[in-house]
Amino acid sequence: MRKTQANKKPLVAVVDDDTSMRETTQDLLESAGMHTATFASAEAFLQSNGVQRVACLVADIRMPGISGLELHERLVAAGRPIPTVLMTAYPEESVRARALKSGVVGFLPKPFTAEELLACIGSALGRRKK
Repeated sequence: MRKTQANKKPLVAVVDDDTSMRETTQDLLESAGMHTATFASAEAFLQSNGVQRVACLVADIRMPGISGLELHERLVAAGRPIPTVLMTAYPEESVRARALKSGVVGFLPKPFTAEELLACIGSALGRRKK
């Protein structure tokens, strides 16, 4: 896990097994003034001690082990829902529908623009404040 220093900024967790995607996403979010923590797997995220502090979760759908969608659903089932943005290189309408039905804030097919990701995270953080 790679963390940055917190300055009362909302914490955005990035969960992706692709190192370059994870680091690129982290760099983008930090340049937009967000505090981030990154994880190479859903399992690593669930085992971290910072889950309660996460204001927004950005996760890849297809990962070894627990998928990003399964991670979101597990958090909801455990009573710890986190506003979630899912990203995928394999956009399937059935998965998108399932994700949105389960309360996912954003579903981004790769490639997506920085503006699209930031807009989804902004929406997720707005929901967190309510």
